[in-house]
Amino acid sequence: MEADNARRVLVVAYEGAELLDIACPTDVLDAANRLGARPGYRIELATLGGAAVRCSSGLVLTAQQRLELVTGSLDTVIVIGGWGHENAAADHRMTTHLRRLAACSRRVASVCTGAFVLAAAGLLNGRRATTHWAFAERLAETYPAVHVDAGPIFVREGEVYTAAGVTSGLDLALSFVTDDHGPELARAVARSLIAYLQRPGDQDQVSMFLTAPTPEKDLVRSVTAYVEANPAEDLGVAALAKRFGHSARHLTRLFSEHLDTSPSRYVRTVRSELACRLLVGTGLPLAAVARRCGFGSTETLRKTFVDQYGTSPSAYRKLRA
Repeated sequence: MEADNARRVLVVAYEGAELLDIACPTDVLDAANRLGARPGYRIELATLGGAAVRCSSGLVLTAQQRLELVTGSLDTVIVIGGWGHENAAADHRMTTHLRRLAACSRRVASVCTGAFVLAAAGLLNGRRATTHWAFAERLAETYPAVHVDAGPIFVREGEVYTAAGVTSGLDLALSFVTDDHGPELARAVARSLIAYLQRPGDQDQVSMFLTAPTPEKDLVRSVTAYVEANPAEDLGVAALAKRFGHSARHLTRLFSEHLDTSPSRYVRTVRSELACRLLVGTGLPLAAVARRCGFGSTETLRKTFVDQYGTSPSAYRKLRA
């Protein structure tokens, strides 16, 4: 990487910052440098007064720049989230310098509760934005001029980006690499970090695969893994019971005991969530989405969507476009 041609990336942190919010995007950009990004990225950590900051984990990071003294053009400004976001948002020095730096930056971004700091600086007014789902309601109440969407893992509004937090900062930075250098380099970076590349920004933050309890019974774990990997197969309870060598009654009892649901309801939820991802993340026609998800027909897909989400697949796709 030639320093004079590098894309200058300023990471803005404060006391109580979340270390993962810093590490995820910066490690992606560093990996892009090592894998041949031209021009590469020159990453600098800036704080008020150039002070070292103690992260929420207790680790202390040394700043490379005093925020007040940063001048010149910038490629990207990334404001980090963390438990100290309220104090950072309330500090007029922080918000004043963010407004100044945003004016000379190609793009501005926040990770997690860093959105509060961008909002306090007025940089999210009139824009759609996201933050960690646990803080979305408070962001909307505190800054009514911001159109808060708690669903996506990251949102782009023009050249202002907001990410949901922690590992979504990795997805955000991969989107930067894709925009700057193309999808091939982004895929190479994802492989080097053993990361899942194809998470579109509008993928939901909270997935039923995360919120459902981990099955403690080996059989239930095996069946749910099969369902998630093969949504287009025959997943009726009788077919599943036969495949795994148990009775339908026994399988139903185990699902009720360990997942508080039935096999059929679990299958329907998996298929519905996959359909949501395909509707938002691809341009596949509804018939293809229905086939891939095991619904068989667009009408079955439509009925399931109306029952579960109160809207049609087409309306859902338009809403999240």
